[in-house]
Amino acid sequence: MMQQILQDMYTDPELLSELNEEQKQILFYKIREEQVRRWNERERRDPSHALKKKSESRVHFWLLGSHGEVWVWVMGEALGDKPFEDIVEELMEERARKQAQQEQCEEEERQRGEEEIRQTEERRAKELYISLKQEEKRNERDDKEWQEQCERTNRMGKKMGSLAALKQSSLFLFKFLSASHSATLQGVWIRPPRPNSRESIIRWFKDEQRPRRAGYERSSNTIAPWFHGIISRQESEALLANAADGCFLVRVSERIWGYTLSYRTTSGFKHFLIDASGDYYSFLGVDQNRHTTLADLIDFHKVSGNFCLPGSTITPWGMRNIDVALV
Repeated sequence: MMQQILQDMYTDPELLSELNEEQKQILFYKIREEQVRRWNERERRDPSHALKKKSESRVHFWLLGSHGEVWVWVMGEALGDKPFEDIVEELMEERARKQAQQEQCEEEERQRGEEEIRQTEERRAKELYISLKQEEKRNERDDKEWQEQCERTNRMGKKMGSLAALKQSSLFLFKFLSASHSATLQGVWIRPPRPNSRESIIRWFKDEQRPRRAGYERSSNTIAPWFHGIISRQESEALLANAADGCFLVRVSERIWGYTLSYRTTSGFKHFLIDASGDYYSFLGVDQNRHTTLADLIDFHKVSGNFCLPGSTITPWGMRNIDVALV
C-alpha cells in the first residue's frame, strides 16, 4: 500500500481519516522524501535545467547606510523606537489578556455544562418520583381489592350458613393469603404484588431470576463483579464511599420485584430501580429500552453511558461474600 501511495503521490481521503497522528506524520515524511529523491534524480539527468534556473534567478541589492555598509536595524535602538523592555512588556500584557479571555470562555462553557447536567438529574429524579408514586397507588389499589374480597367472602359465609359454604370460603382465603405471604400451594409458589419479607425475595430470586441467569456474566457461569445480592441502601453507599466517580453496583431491591443500581457521583450517590417483574429488564418508569437479561441492560448502559456522568469511567466493583442463599 505504501509503495502504491508513493508511486501515485496521492492518498485516498477515507484511508487518511483512518490513520492516527503518528501514522500521518510518517506518511507525509515518506511522501516528502520521495519528492526530494525524484527532484535529485531529475537534476542528475538534466544538469542544464539547474544551470538555466540559476542564470535566470533575480539579483538582490542590499540597502546601504551612510557609512557605505549594509544598513541594519536593531529593534529598540533606532530613532523613534520603543525600548526593548517596553516592547517585551506590551507583548506579555497582550499574551496575558488573551489567556484570560480564553480561560473566561472555558469557565463559562464549564458552567453551562454543569447546569445542563443538573437539569438532567432533576428531570430524571422527577420521573422516578412519579413512577414510584404510581407504583404506590397500584399497591394501595391491590390492598383495597384484597380487603373488599375478604369482606365479600365473610358476608357470603354468614349468608349461606352452611358447612360447605364455610369450607369454600376458607379455601379461597387460604389461596389468597398464600399468594400474599409467599407461601406454596400444591408445590407452586404464587408471587405477591410486592416483596413482603426477605424470605419471599430469596424465593423469587431462586425460582424466577436464577434460571434467567440474573447476576451472572453474559457468557460464563461466573457471578458478575457488579452484582452484590441483597444489601441495603446504606451498605451499598458504604461500599461506594471511597470509589471513583462512575463506579457502580447492582443489588436486589427490597421494594419491588427487581433490582437497584447504585452508583457514585461527584455530589454523592444515585439509586435507580430496575423492573424485573415481567419477562424483561428495564429502568422503572424512565427507560423505554427493554433487555432480555440483566447483564444485557448493564452492558448496554455501560457502553452508552446513560447512567454515567460525562467524562467519568465506569469501573465494576469486585464481588464480596454476602448472602450465600442467592449465590
